[in-house]
Amino acid sequence: MTYSNYRKEFKQLKDKPVKFKKFLKHNAPKKRSCGRATKRCNRCGRIRGTISSYGLNVCRQCFRETATNLGFKKYT
Repeated sequence: MTYSNYRKEFKQLKDKPVKFKKFLKHNAPKKRSCGRATKRCNRCGRIRGTISSYGLNVCRQCFRETATNLGFKKYT
């Protein structure tokens, strides 16, 4: 199971329906109603370092890459 998305494993299990059901039962992360894991970066899917002000919802690394395109003049 990868950190960014647990659905990446589906490619390997698409031909094995019994193992696929078992994988979903035991390895799917539970839905969170609050906390850090509910917010993800819209660009890369990273959980940590998310900037959600102004409705950006991007991580700090992606923000530094796209800040000038978003209209921010001073971002360091």
